[in-house]
Amino acid sequence: MKSAPISSRERIVTIDIIRGFALLGIFLVNMPAFHSPAFMVSTPDYSGVNYWLDLLFQMFVQTKFYTIFSFLFGLGFYIFMSRAEQKGLKINRLFSRRLFALLLFGALHLVFLWYGDILHTYAITGFLLLLFYKKKPKTLLIWAFSLLFVFHALISAPLLIPATEMESFATGLDQEEAAKLGEYVDMYENAPYLEWVSYRLQTEMGQLLANLPFALFNILALFLFGLYAGKRGVFKDVSAHLPMIKKIWWTTLILSIPLVTLLALYKMDVIDVGVYQQNATYLFTSLSGLTLCFFYISSLTLMLRREFWQRFLRPLGYTGQMALTNYLLQTFISIGIFLGLNFYGKVSLAEGTLICLVIYAAQTLFSYVWMKNFRFGPFEWLWRTMTYGYIQPMKKEEKMSNSNRQDTGI
Repeated sequence: MKSAPISSRERIVTIDIIRGFALLGIFLVNMPAFHSPAFMVSTPDYSGVNYWLDLLFQMFVQTKFYTIFSFLFGLGFYIFMSRAEQKGLKINRLFSRRLFALLLFGALHLVFLWYGDILHTYAITGFLLLLFYKKKPKTLLIWAFSLLFVFHALISAPLLIPATEMESFATGLDQEEAAKLGEYVDMYENAPYLEWVSYRLQTEMGQLLANLPFALFNILALFLFGLYAGKRGVFKDVSAHLPMIKKIWWTTLILSIPLVTLLALYKMDVIDVGVYQQNATYLFTSLSGLTLCFFYISSLTLMLRREFWQRFLRPLGYTGQMALTNYLLQTFISIGIFLGLNFYGKVSLAEGTLICLVIYAAQTLFSYVWMKNFRFGPFEWLWRTMTYGYIQPMKKEEKMSNSNRQDTGI
C-alpha cells in the first residue's frame, strides 16, 4: 500500500492550537537574536521598559516554548508511527526519511540564514526516538526523568567550581566577547552575503556544534514525554484523562510559583551569589521552563474543552498546521527587515517585540487563507513529498478528485 500523510479530517485541533501558541513563544524568544548581537552578548544590559520586558520574558517565555514544541514532536512521532504501523508500512524507514528531510531543512537554515535553527537538533535527536517506540509508558517516564536529572546536574556543575576560578573564567569570557563584538556587528550590518555566511561559519558554528550533544539530553526527555502522552492516548480522548490533566495542572502550577519567584529574585539581583549569578539564573530558567511548559499545555487542553476558547484560539491552529513554514518564514522576514533594510542593532527589545507580534498576526491571517485552499503549508508539502516519495496533492479539490490514491491516514 502506498503511504500518504494524515488527512485534514483526522487532525487533532487541540494539538494544532498548542503548536501555534508555542510558535508565538519561540518567535518572541528568537526575535532579539534577529535584531541584535545576542550570540555575542550573553547578558544584555537593559533599562527602563526593556528591563521589565526582559524580566517578564525570562520568567514566562524563555525556555518555556521550545519545550512545548519538543513535547509535541514526540507526540507527533507516536501518531505518525502508530498510523504507519496500522497500515503495515515500514515505519523505521519512513520516519528516517522524514528526519533526513528535516535535517536538510535545518542544515540549510543554519548555514545560510541563522544560527538559532532548532530543526537540525530535532532531526538528530529524532533518530534516538526510534529506540523508544516499543517501550512501555512507564519506561519512557523513567528515561525522561533520568535525562532531565543528568541535564540539570550538568548545568549545575559550575556552581561547584571555586569562586576564584569562575571569576577568572568569566572575566576572560567577557573580554573575549567585548573584543569580538564590534567586528561581529560590523559583519552583520555591512558584509556582502557570501562573506557574511563565511564569517558566521567561522564564528558561530563551532560553539553551536559543541553544545549539540549537551542539548540532546533535554530535548530527548521532552520527546519522550510527548511519546508517553501519545501511548496513553491523552489527546485522543481528553475526557478520559481529565483527572491526570488536572493533576498535572495543579502540580506544575504549585512548582512553578517558587521556581519563577526565585528566578525573578536572581534576575533582579535581589539574591546575589556573585560569580555564580548567571549560572543560577540559567538553572532556574531551565527548571521553570519545564514546569511552565506542562502548565501551559494542560491549561490550553482544559480551556479548549469550552466552545468559547475553541473559537477564540482557533486562529492559532492554522499557524500550528503550518508550523514548519511559519517557523522558516519568521527567519526570512526578520533577516529581510533587520539585515536587508539595515535595522540590525538599531531596534530595542520592546520595538522588536512589537514587530514580532505584528509579523505573527500577519502569519496567522496568511495561514488561515492558505489552509482554506490547500492541504498543507508550502514547506509541509515539500517535507511530506520527500517523506513519502511521491508528489503530494496540494489543493483541497485536487485531493478529492485524485481518487486513485488512497489516503492511509498518516
